Amino acid sequence: MSKYALRETALHLLTRIGEQGGFSHVLLNREITKQNFSRQDGGLLTEIVYGTLQRRDLIDYSIQPYTAKQKKMKPWVRWLLYMSVYQMVFLERVPDHAIIHEAVEIAKKRGHKGIASFTNGVLRNVQRKGVQDVNNIEDPVKRLAVETSHPDWLVRRWVDQYGWDITQAMCEANNHHLPMSVRVQPLRISRQEAMEKLQNDGFELEESPLSPQGFLIRSGAVLKHPLFTEGYLTVQDQSSMLVAEMMDLSEGMTVLDACSAPGGKTTHIAEKMSDRGEITAYDLHEKKAKLVNEKAEKLKLTSITAGQADSRTISSLHKQETFDRILLDAPCSGLGVLRGKPDIKYHKKEEDIFNLRNIQDDLLEEVSALLKPGGKLIYSTCTVDRHENEEAVRHFLSNHPEFKLDPSFKEELPSSMQEPLGLSEYGLQLFPQEWDTDGFFLTRLVKQ
Repeated sequence: MSKYALRETALHLLTRIGEQGGFSHVLLNREITKQNFSRQDGGLLTEIVYGTLQRRDLIDYSIQPYTAKQKKMKPWVRWLLYMSVYQMVFLERVPDHAIIHEAVEIAKKRGHKGIASFTNGVLRNVQRKGVQDVNNIEDPVKRLAVETSHPDWLVRRWVDQYGWDITQAMCEANNHHLPMSVRVQPLRISRQEAMEKLQNDGFELEESPLSPQGFLIRSGAVLKHPLFTEGYLTVQDQSSMLVAEMMDLSEGMTVLDACSAPGGKTTHIAEKMSDRGEITAYDLHEKKAKLVNEKAEKLKLTSITAGQADSRTISSLHKQETFDRILLDAPCSGLGVLRGKPDIKYHKKEEDIFNLRNIQDDLLEEVSALLKPGGKLIYSTCTVDRHENEEAVRHFLSNHPEFKLDPSFKEELPSSMQEPLGLSEYGLQLFPQEWDTDGFFLTRLVKQ
């Protein structure tokens, strides 16, 4: 594929994601598959799309001196400038003159001579004069928000919750590539055997410190490898792997996964139980519940039954005190997964956090009655907001004296986690800068 066509594709994706709210990871993967991109072209397209999304606000601030007079700018023109400036400032492999030439050609094709001239003028100014310096911003929180392209309200909220140092490190980490991590199906292959096969095929790998089943892919296209396509491996972030590792599972248990799609944690639970037991999984959407069953089938796991249900009314489907273990991986703001889904930070609003917390409270209330005495409830989210995490757990415990934080939870954390930044009396908050993972929260409560 020509670099011109590749950049046209990047612009199409960025405009759709940025203006219509499409999910970056879904649209990007679909486009790469549809157009059968080579590994190199797919890598460049991914870099341009994710990089531009990650740095959008910084780029917008950087070029304001050259765009301020243009009061009406079509969305695609703005994204064309963003992606071109991203390549000029942050990528070294393509010379500026080539980036500018292709941007002008795209502007001519999609617009008219005036738009092409404007595009050329802005990019030539960036080339000659450079970009506006963020150090001109006096307010340090505002400066950090612009410099790392995070909403101002979000950075201020994190500073209030975690202080400056953690917030700064988290914002910076969110703009760096998240390595792909995978989990072996241990009933079919060992981690050592899988890693040796991949290393022999030229992959660069690293063992996960958070799960004995996991490892990181530092280089190599694992999604096309037979180990993945034939169900010996599944993609899962290390932080998510920690959930099943911390569920204190054993063979023969009855387990409820209340919000299970797409099935990564569900299938990991089955593997930890040697596929011996009964795992009931639900999702609000029938299509997503089907994905869980398909993933279980691919991994050759038979102990999982997944179906559609709203877990806020799940007590109508089961008797009280039915399950030995319950996993509530609750719907959340997703503010921990910005490394892999950078568009989330532009679409979320502060009120979303409070609306989601109502759902989280309802879910905790509903599923807790289904746990046997002595059973354990694991609550997890892929966010880094205290209101959805620690405060949700504190609120639940204050209304349910029959539950308490499992005293052995902290003792059973992986040995690599000597002193996690986010360990508290209510659970463990993982930050993306600590173990090269998503931001994630989990805790384990026991019913007395």
